[in-house]
Amino acid sequence: MTIHAEPCWTRQEIRQQPQMWQETLHNLRAQQTETDNFLQPLLALPGLRVILTGAGSSAFIGDTLAPILSRTLQVPVMSVSTTDIVSDPAGYLPANGPLLLVSFARSGSSPESIAALELADSRNAHCHHLLITCNPQGELYRSYRPRPRVLALPLPEKTCDRGFAMTSSMSSMMLACLLAFHRIDAQAVQALSQSTASLLETQLDFTRSPLQRRGIKQVIWLGSGALQGIAHESALKLLELTAGQIAAFHESPVGFRHGPKSLVNAATQVIVLISNDPYTRRYDLDLLTELRRDRVAAQVVALAGAKAAEIEQGEHLYLPEAETFSDSQLAFGFLVMAQTYALASAFGFGMTPDNPSPEGRVNRVVQGINIYPWNDGQQN
Repeated sequence: MTIHAEPCWTRQEIRQQPQMWQETLHNLRAQQTETDNFLQPLLALPGLRVILTGAGSSAFIGDTLAPILSRTLQVPVMSVSTTDIVSDPAGYLPANGPLLLVSFARSGSSPESIAALELADSRNAHCHHLLITCNPQGELYRSYRPRPRVLALPLPEKTCDRGFAMTSSMSSMMLACLLAFHRIDAQAVQALSQSTASLLETQLDFTRSPLQRRGIKQVIWLGSGALQGIAHESALKLLELTAGQIAAFHESPVGFRHGPKSLVNAATQVIVLISNDPYTRRYDLDLLTELRRDRVAAQVVALAGAKAAEIEQGEHLYLPEAETFSDSQLAFGFLVMAQTYALASAFGFGMTPDNPSPEGRVNRVVQGINIYPWNDGQQN
């Protein structure tokens, strides 16, 4: 195996995440009064709907956070990607009533980023925007920040990943949103930072991951609730950084039985993200036990925070000091586990993680998307 000694932004950006979370906490504290003055009156509006949006990994931030915010904000919260909004605005954007569009963008330069916001404004006269971006020089931030009904929250400069795949940018934007809505506090951020730092101390060179196993052709990530968004992102990271050398899929543990389980064969690794929520956890452990009993997959691995006898009956990894973590905290640790696995896999295939597609089939900032004019009144 070729060990890559040259500088690697992706490796550095994975490793820096605990520090980026502390800096993001500092940034959001400095803007908390402005954020509260913007959000609190909106959250009190009758009929308010919240849509979390982004593309690719930024969309999976919304998938992760929508169940968390829905539990506590007492308003409907949906996750809809900008790619869906742009291709079918009337199908996803409400035309009436107050709307808060929360947009996540690493660069803010993807063509659908601006288009999604403009479509929302053209369809809904009561649309407000919360922009969470890693790049205050990007088009999204520069063009929308001065407008009315907009609050922009720029994150620390180093969160704007220079590597191809989103790593610290995704986790920092996810944290910023939780902080903006008061869904996580400083003590919880400190705990997850310490836990993840301990985890990263065991990954000294990132050329190997404890999740790697020879002969694996496909990996299936399973997660419930908020962790399903992390499962989706985990699958994407493997696909991105190995340029598709490993096929990767995601599902929920309960949904997996409804057909997708037929994917499992002797070259399959199944990774189950075990919830710390006592109710949800029972479904995760049931499927974990079932998959191990089937003896079809090459490997079934449990990633968990809290211990359980069912977990320890097979291969497993615990997130350090995470017994009492909420699932929103677990999401960050599991995300880093998936990132290190994808990076080690890329090195194993002799690839350059910062540019896994040198022929340009995919790009750090997406290309090739045409944005077409849309007239709401002429749509069916």
